[in-house]
Amino acid sequence: MNVRADFDARVDTIEEAYEFFLAYASQGLPSDHTSATGEQIRQYLKRCKTALTGLGDFILAFVTYANLDQAPYRAFIGVIERDAGDASAAIQLVLSLPAIGSQVIDNLNASIHLRALLTDLFLIDEVLKTASRA
Repeated sequence: MNVRADFDARVDTIEEAYEFFLAYASQGLPSDHTSATGEQIRQYLKRCKTALTGLGDFILAFVTYANLDQAPYRAFIGVIERDAGDASAAIQLVLSLPAIGSQVIDNLNASIHLRALLTDLFLIDEVLKTASRA
């Protein structure tokens, strides 16, 4: 098992979803009933939600695998868990809609929860890269 590759895959999935959300929001679509892009938005939302599941535990396992002291990571992993949970709740709310228009996705993108999570992941990624090289 390549823990680094698994972590990178999760981060890539979340980042790619966010980028797709940006493109979808810019299209001004009223709903997802009549377009292939509408089905794609649901797939990206589902993949993103899956990547968020258990993210904190996964990162803690990565820290352990890298033989790093868990103590300095625990509090920030808690932040990631909260932001992942909040982002996941927002995604679940959007997925509950029978039709997902661009405005809803634009609001999801603007949500501090999703944006904070991305920033959290970029920070922990750099910290783990630096700590693993030390």
